[in-house]
Amino acid sequence: MLRSAPARRERQIRMGDLLRFDRFADFLVREFPHAHRVWDIAGGMGKLNEALTARGRDVLTFDARPKHLPVAFAERLLTLDEPCTADLLVGLHPDGATRIIVEYAALHRLPFAVIPCCSDNSMPYKPWLRHIGEIAREAGFAVSEADLNIHGRKRVVVGRFV
Repeated sequence: MLRSAPARRERQIRMGDLLRFDRFADFLVREFPHAHRVWDIAGGMGKLNEALTARGRDVLTFDARPKHLPVAFAERLLTLDEPCTADLLVGLHPDGATRIIVEYAALHRLPFAVIPCCSDNSMPYKPWLRHIGEIAREAGFAVSEADLNIHGRKRVVVGRFV
């Protein structure tokens, strides 16, 4: 089915803001100025990696998909057994990987920032956000939230150890 340019643009806005990678990268650089080694979990093709790399960060994207941009890429899912070389864990709409981001960050006492979308347990969005915050607080994180200026899911959950 062919769509007109305005129809394609409208669909892109509904499905995900085209500026979300740059806006999240700007947020991360501002909130975590000393985090230079960033792991982008469930990072898809690596667009957030590309945006953070352009801002001077050393980024590794974890995702099981075989097709991606020419960025540092681990073609696998993150597990708790992965040796840690990161300063910060991030996820932009990481689907079912939100929980592993928080668990891995807790295990290695790393800060994290995640914009959750889908839960890994069929929980609706707002209860899922609260649940992620509860998991992080129980693991010892100070949790805060912020909204990015993007269309779609935009709530950033940030965890820092105090």
